[in-house]
Amino acid sequence: MPMRCNNNLTRAYWGLVMKPTRSLLSALAAVTGSLVMLAEPALAADEPKLSAGDTAWMMTSTALVLMMTIPGLALFYGGMVRKKNVLATVMQSFAVTCLMSVLWMVAGYSIAFTEGGSLNAYMGGLSKAFLSGMGKDSLTGTIPESVFMTFQMTFAIITPALICGAVADRMKFSSLLLFLGTWVLVVYAPITHWVWGGGFLSDAGVLDFAGGTVVHINSGIAGLVAALVLGKRHNYGSENMAPHNLVLSVIGASLLWVGWFGFNAGSAVAADGAAGMAMAVTQICTATAALTWMFVEWMVLKKPSVLGIISGAVAGLVAITPASGFVDPMGALFIGIAAGLVCFFASVKLKHMLGYDDSLDVFGIHGVGGIVGAILTGFFAVEAIGGTAGSMSQVIIQIEGILATIAWSTFATFVILKVIDLIIGLKVEKDAEVEGLDINLHGEVVQ
Repeated sequence: MPMRCNNNLTRAYWGLVMKPTRSLLSALAAVTGSLVMLAEPALAADEPKLSAGDTAWMMTSTALVLMMTIPGLALFYGGMVRKKNVLATVMQSFAVTCLMSVLWMVAGYSIAFTEGGSLNAYMGGLSKAFLSGMGKDSLTGTIPESVFMTFQMTFAIITPALICGAVADRMKFSSLLLFLGTWVLVVYAPITHWVWGGGFLSDAGVLDFAGGTVVHINSGIAGLVAALVLGKRHNYGSENMAPHNLVLSVIGASLLWVGWFGFNAGSAVAADGAAGMAMAVTQICTATAALTWMFVEWMVLKKPSVLGIISGAVAGLVAITPASGFVDPMGALFIGIAAGLVCFFASVKLKHMLGYDDSLDVFGIHGVGGIVGAILTGFFAVEAIGGTAGSMSQVIIQIEGILATIAWSTFATFVILKVIDLIIGLKVEKDAEVEGLDINLHGEVVQ
């Protein structure tokens, strides 16, 4: 009996002691399991995962930006030249699309977006030449690298294509292809690296969401240099060189406007709030700039023209490009007013005052519009939207980026053109220019 009693007491004692201990161990196990479960997503978040939504949006954006060049820019420029040069002009946009696609695959993408070693501040390397190492499952953020590469390819297509407008009606087709093919690798790809590939302008804090410096200032300055090196068209200033078909240009401008949503909103590289805001401010700025140009032209020249309103719309699209990921709707409104006003005077007044022959106002719209947009990005940037607040110090940084882009684009473009001029010449013969480029360069005419 005493022993049985002792055993009962022992069991009761250990039951009282061990019950809370087991509860404590169970609680610790539950907490540990929860911490492990919480840690797993955190660890997984460090590894990028494919987002179907982001990928779908970026594939759509890529198609939209490609549409900006063909047929958008082809029709926009084609309608503004004389009838005898319309096929040569649309041919330029189409051929440039093909040439830049190949060059971007061969070396352009690598120069723009890879690590450049000791030269990384100025250009990338060649580790991804011919798209080496890019597989089906390679990712850039949450999208396939192949989609990112192709999206950036469409930027490399339209930027040199814009330059064609400055030399319309008078440049050899062979010389144009050689010039733009060299230019995209020597000028465009390195400047892209400066801003978006981890180069010195990126480190300096230059804000350029979708290409104010990379695309528009770059192409606008190159267009101005090319126009000056080539010289004026025959009988420029005395012969009527009005657009032959503005309906084509309106269709082209409309396609540019729609495609620009891929250009700006696509630069968010995600289907998110940043893309949505970029789309909204693009629409607001474009419409405001078109109206501003129209009303200013109405007051100054007494009539609002079709050419004027579509030129104002493109000026607004250009100016909002660097700002689209950093400003709110009010900022977009003011940028649109500034773009319409300044680009009108640059294209209609400044060009004639200085006497240069920029055939389709590439510098007046893209160069000047890009400068206006880049500067005002620094002023109107909203921290809650793009992470940087507008300030005079940011404006100064923006100006540094503008000056660096102008310096390299001017120097390199001039050298490339001069070398080509020495080798094969740049300008068509006078008789060919007078008769028209369509029949002389391509053996075809518009009936």
